[in-house]
Amino acid sequence: MDPANGRLHAFSVFLAACTLFLVVAGASVTSKEAGLSVPDWPLSYGQVMPEMKGGVFYEHGHRMVATTVGFLTILLAIFIWRVDNRTWMKRLGLATLGGVIVQGVLGGMTVLFLLPKAVSISHACLAELFFSTTCAIALFTSDAWRRGADPVDSTSFLTRHPVVLPLTVLAQVALGAAFRHKALDLVWHAAGAAVATGVVLYAVISILLHYARHAALRGTALALLTITFAQVFLGVGAYMSRVATADAPQPMPVMVLFTVAHVAVGALTMAFSVLMTIQIRRHVRVAEAPVAQVSYAR
Repeated sequence: MDPANGRLHAFSVFLAACTLFLVVAGASVTSKEAGLSVPDWPLSYGQVMPEMKGGVFYEHGHRMVATTVGFLTILLAIFIWRVDNRTWMKRLGLATLGGVIVQGVLGGMTVLFLLPKAVSISHACLAELFFSTTCAIALFTSDAWRRGADPVDSTSFLTRHPVVLPLTVLAQVALGAAFRHKALDLVWHAAGAAVATGVVLYAVISILLHYARHAALRGTALALLTITFAQVFLGVGAYMSRVATADAPQPMPVMVLFTVAHVAVGALTMAFSVLMTIQIRRHVRVAEAPVAQVSYAR
């Protein structure tokens, strides 16, 4: 790999890691019920740096991490334009920058309009879409991607319609956000989890059965499978800890830990479902079903 491209890839991975930390910071605000600890925006109590205590630590800390990620995204867009000669990558860099700006505006609206459910849910969903985009950029700038495709054939439903996988996971992300912001009951989130887990298992089993020797497909599938199992476990833990501490006067550490981890691993599930779709579109060629030959006797 060219040294400049190598640095671009390393920076992309770093931004993805910072974005995951931002997801954790945002989940901590909600889990600690600190969403309106700072009543103004973009300043905090009219200051750039207020006293970091109580809920302000989580709310203003989240803003500081978000500002850092926004600045890094600007640098990434510039880096891509200077180093990467692929036009579509330059456009993706600009789209990513636009996404982080919209995300910042949504975050401000949650404060100024006192946590409206629709805006809060959109803010949560866009956060995971933005994280997935940073992970995709890290893949696109990798040496493995630049080496080109390793094509295989398939006629399965999954490889014809791979976008079903991330759309299903995104729907589950929205249901989870709706539950966290008290817009829907738990039953919707639980039902969505069953559907999303089923789709992920179908996708992973299909890949492992048909492309076990394909390094890119197998590796992404195994990672997605591991993350999904961890997510199910954390979901159960988050629910049980919430029930066990329901009478506590404030959010208890065990509940906060499970819930934040559940949100973070959910973001990883979303990201790897996107990466799985990208790998399928990259490597799998959809073979046309054979057409029956009809002969006509004279």
